[in-house]
Parts: sequence; C-alpha cells; structure tokens
Amino acid sequence: MQNHLIISILAEDKPGLVESLSKVLNAHHSSWNDSRMSRLAGKFAGILSLDVADENLDALMTALNALENDEFKLLIEKTNADEAQHSQTLSVSVLGQDRRGIVHDITSELAKLSVNIESLESQVRPASMSTENLFEANLQLSLPADVSTDTVIDTLESMSDQLMVDINFND
Repeated sequence: MQNHLIISILAEDKPGLVESLSKVLNAHHSSWNDSRMSRLAGKFAGILSLDVADENLDALMTALNALENDEFKLLIEKTNADEAQHSQTLSVSVLGQDRRGIVHDITSELAKLSVNIESLESQVRPASMSTENLFEANLQLSLPADVSTDTVIDTLESMSDQLMVDINFND
C-alpha cells in the first residue's frame, strides 16, 4: 500500500538543500509528486507531496528526521490523497497599490463563500513609474458545487474599487 506524505521545509538558504532531501527520498524509493519551494527573506521554504510504500515508510521517516538540525526544520504529515474534489476552479490575479489588509479582505470574502484557496503566490514590487509599491497576487481557487464562478467573480469585483486593485479572472 502507498502512503501519501506532505513535508514542509524551513531552512537557512544554501546550495544543496533540495538535493539532500531528494537523495533521502530516492534512497527510500519515494515518489516526489507536487512541490512548491522558494527563497523568502534569506530562508528556504517549501512544501512537497510524495508517495512511499509501506515497507519503506519507517526507514524514510528515520532518514528524514536525521536531516533535521537547528538550521533545517521538517514537518511531516500523512494525508489522504483521495480528497474530495471541488466542481470548478478559478484563477484570480490581483494588482494594485500595496497596503495592509489586501490578503485578509480577499480571503475573508472567499471564506464566506466556502471557496478553497489551492494556491496563493504574492509579492510586493516597486511600481515602474512611481515610488509606490505594487501588490501582486495570483490565486488558484476551488469552488464548492453550490457556488458558481459568477458568484465569486461578482463578489471579488465588488471589492476591487474599495481595495483599489485590478482583479482579473481565468477559469
């Protein structure tokens, strides 16, 4: 039987981190599935999903725990890969002048609709023609069966003036 694991990583950023992790996973016959990894404020942060057979699970867990030290932290969770699927997906991009609370305002409205955020990538960058900073975000959303894309679009569009951002959609 296959075990599905999610691993979160936080480490001091340096060359070879991903290689050391992949070496352990490969040595224990694990299958690296999905991952998101990035350098943030001098730290390396990542999350990945993998599959490993029952007969390799204990040895893998021991080897992963041996990687941990003061500069390399792992959080490992078993999960069910057969999670419930939502009926529709929607991609949303947000761009506007940076200010505190944009993510909170948007995610609060999505939570009211029971919309799941599958991924959120954001950054603050300088605007090209001013000294202001721009906030930019890309979200991948999963909608429950009883919520239409039009409902989500209408909800977020009604906020765009208040937030002073441009919001674009792709489904």
